[in-house]
Amino acid sequence: MDLRKLKKLIDLVEESGIAELEVTEGEERVRITRVTANNQMIYAHPAPTQVQVPAAAPTAPAGTAAPAVPAIPEGEPVKSPMVGTFYRSPSPGAKAFVEVGSQVNAGDTLCIIEAMKLLNEIEAERSGVIKAILIENGQPVEYGETLFVIG
Repeated sequence: MDLRKLKKLIDLVEESGIAELEVTEGEERVRITRVTANNQMIYAHPAPTQVQVPAAAPTAPAGTAAPAVPAIPEGEPVKSPMVGTFYRSPSPGAKAFVEVGSQVNAGDTLCIIEAMKLLNEIEAERSGVIKAILIENGQPVEYGETLFVIG
């Protein structure tokens, strides 16, 4: 596989937000995997085996306490049905669909997830109050990642 094709595949993975892409062309096989823990990209070389480097967890200097992980409020989680980019509003500069404390009804639009240049509206499955918004606007999300908590 030539270098230009490989570069295009890498760019496709970066732009689309997909987690993994595998392409077989004749006897050659390439797998490109994205690790989202630190938004680091890991590229596997064209070979039968895949090489992955585990993401290093940030460590606190000796004598300091590790930062506390904020508690997620009780309620029903709204999870991402796909991999993509999370947007809180219909367009840049527009008002967000919901805020913490907003009352929502089943079927109300909560956010948009852009996947493969398609904008997918994510709707509330039940009525309630938005207890937490767990993703920042414009951030990549994975399948099954919790976006909101409705109480």
